[in-house]
Amino acid sequence: MRRPATTRSGLTGRGIGLIAAAVLLLGGGFRYGYPDLALLGAAAGIAVLAAVVFALWRPRLGVTRVADPDRVARGEPANVTLTISNTSRMRAATLVATDRCGSASVEVPLLRLRAGHDTVESYPVPTHRRGLVPIGPLHVTRRDPLGLITLARGYGETIVVRVHPKVHPLRATPAGLTRSLDGNVDKVPHGSVAFDTLREYVPGDELRRVHWRSSAKVGELMVREQLDTAEPTIVVLLDDRAAAHHGDSFEDACEAAASIVVAAVREDLPVSLHLVGGSATGPHLDVLTEAALGDGDLAATLRRLRAQKIGDTLIFLTGPGGRDDLGAVSGLRSAYPIALAGILGDRDSSPAAATDRLLVIEAADGAEFAAAWDGMRGW
Repeated sequence: MRRPATTRSGLTGRGIGLIAAAVLLLGGGFRYGYPDLALLGAAAGIAVLAAVVFALWRPRLGVTRVADPDRVARGEPANVTLTISNTSRMRAATLVATDRCGSASVEVPLLRLRAGHDTVESYPVPTHRRGLVPIGPLHVTRRDPLGLITLARGYGETIVVRVHPKVHPLRATPAGLTRSLDGNVDKVPHGSVAFDTLREYVPGDELRRVHWRSSAKVGELMVREQLDTAEPTIVVLLDDRAAAHHGDSFEDACEAAASIVVAAVREDLPVSLHLVGGSATGPHLDVLTEAALGDGDLAATLRRLRAQKIGDTLIFLTGPGGRDDLGAVSGLRSAYPIALAGILGDRDSSPAAATDRLLVIEAADGAEFAAAWDGMRGW
């Protein structure tokens, strides 16, 4: 059973009331000479102390959990297997336990878990939304028989299940404007190796790669790093600005980005992922899993991509609010010979038309984007 995680520790309302009654009865009994009242107050105080001792007993539990799988596409099944061991020596434990699963909690029955034994529970992880789903820790709640005090403690470490965006199969991939040395792409007759950057000389570098003019200026040997431009490089720019999206358009844009990344990897094509509002370090699907709406400077990002020229195919994915920025994106056509913009979400009454500088796909969701992508003739 899954429910919101709202377990609290401390005195219950009944416990607070009993403490107040104990103080009043003891005070009144001793102040006015009523031994019966003092006796009732002492009994109430003893009940509170007994409740505290009962609740403070800490069961010794070993908790391990395994998510299978720990990375899953949205909507696909994932399960958590929880193993709880009673490492106490003396007694069996009957406890109320709940395991946190995202924003909810899952009840885990621990009925007379004998010392030295363990129990295994398994439950599904909600994967209906993209994002991170934290699992754990296990909260064990101790309540005294009179319901005066409640104490909850956590056991075990927290693991994370990453729910990736849903991937829609893409049959077509950009061919770029250069040719792979193994013959995969053939839009121009030959591949090439271009200058990329300079770095310090290390033993083993070929002397013919030393850049002598720069070495003279710096005072130490500098060698040229060269980049193989023989195969197309796809640059995916995901617009994560809150102002650019309405409704679920950002989720659809993440699905489109994930589909492009997976298709490029399948075809052994280099692909890089960039966000308008933040850095994109780590595996691409993990970056898309953790991506969230925020603020971003699109103009600064476009300037950086124009200066770096890190590929020959640029794909800009945005929502309905990014329609007015297509002109700025088309300005990258001089640095990226192929440029495409995908507008995800609700269609505008006047759809944007493709030009010789920018191809445009408008789609209501990720699945429609994939179908339109395969129907493009601009590759």
